[in-house]
Amino acid sequence: MLMSFLFCATALAGPLQEDVAFIRQTIASEHPAIGFSADPQVLDAALTTLAATTGTLSRDAAWRRLSTLNPLFADAHLFVGYADWRGDTVAHLQAGGGLFPLEVEIDAEGKLRISAALGGATSELAGARIIAINGIPAEAATAEVLQRAHGDTPVFRAHLASQRWWLYHWKLYGAMAHYQLELEHAGRRWQVTLSASTQTPGILRANDAPFHFEIRPDGAATLKAGSFDPTLKDRFLALTKTAFEQLRQQRINTLTIDISDNGGGDDDMWLEGLMPYLASKPYRTGSTYTKKDAAGEIQTWRQPQLDKLYNGKVIVVIGPSTYSSAILFANVMQDFGFATLAGAGNAARRTQSGGIRKFTLPNSGLVLWAPRFILDPPAGSTQRATLLAPR
Repeated sequence: MLMSFLFCATALAGPLQEDVAFIRQTIASEHPAIGFSADPQVLDAALTTLAATTGTLSRDAAWRRLSTLNPLFADAHLFVGYADWRGDTVAHLQAGGGLFPLEVEIDAEGKLRISAALGGATSELAGARIIAINGIPAEAATAEVLQRAHGDTPVFRAHLASQRWWLYHWKLYGAMAHYQLELEHAGRRWQVTLSASTQTPGILRANDAPFHFEIRPDGAATLKAGSFDPTLKDRFLALTKTAFEQLRQQRINTLTIDISDNGGGDDDMWLEGLMPYLASKPYRTGSTYTKKDAAGEIQTWRQPQLDKLYNGKVIVVIGPSTYSSAILFANVMQDFGFATLAGAGNAARRTQSGGIRKFTLPNSGLVLWAPRFILDPPAGSTQRATLLAPR
């Protein structure tokens, strides 16, 4: 049963036992197959340990404990988090609060590197490695963050944690007026003190310009589909209609569709906005599905609209942010031979959970996000452990 709970961010929550019991019960009653992504025995042990927590906890303190389940879930559609972290952030900034002032990247070696000022503006510190923040070694802070990030794989979680570093740092260490950083770059070490930033973080600006189409000077074209957010559907359908008309009129023979930062949304966005121009034969969105008390084969085959078909070469670019409905789109394009995949893969599974629902925890006011089904790619359930990647 979907529960609702009005919670004040400054209120104190009770012990975690009820929240842990609620998580156990909800997963048992609602998740289609927890063993799909998690080790049930490891998860059970972690829940038992958390249930032993005593004392009164604030919402953030409860999050610091319960979010350690997220890497164990190993599914970006199953995690403990805040009901509205975006809204909380906007409210924090509007109230005069500040955030960690830099956009960062956790690289392949686990090092924390500066990529820009918070919000994406150029920073003279870009490229520098952060050695310590307010005296805390960056390796230790990074480990604390990664122990709470959600997602299918360590690659996915590191990328997500990079985008939300400012959020995790705020919730782990509190909002601060200033940040003393020890930095290293090109053999030089130095310290700098930066004021907290009041800029809107880059990830919260992602939907400012999610779509773009251009025909490049080399005669090829690029279509950016940065989101499948259904609230943007009319805008997206209008863009793709115009784009494919221009492709035909100008006889453009190569199209790159960029979904590298597309975290998903509604399948109708790409089923209506892209597939009429790309599908040259019947296709389906998956092969088999698993629900809580049912499993079966996807019976719906969609027919091509050959009068609208784009006949040029299609390349779909993926990245570590490609997820959910965007992965379903990439699966269809790859498995039916409609396109070649390019970009950075191996961050998320081709088999995706979906139908995500929000369950509010009874004490902390945090929420458990959980899926109601698992969908295997068109290539079949043998792909269940396979990661999305060019091939």
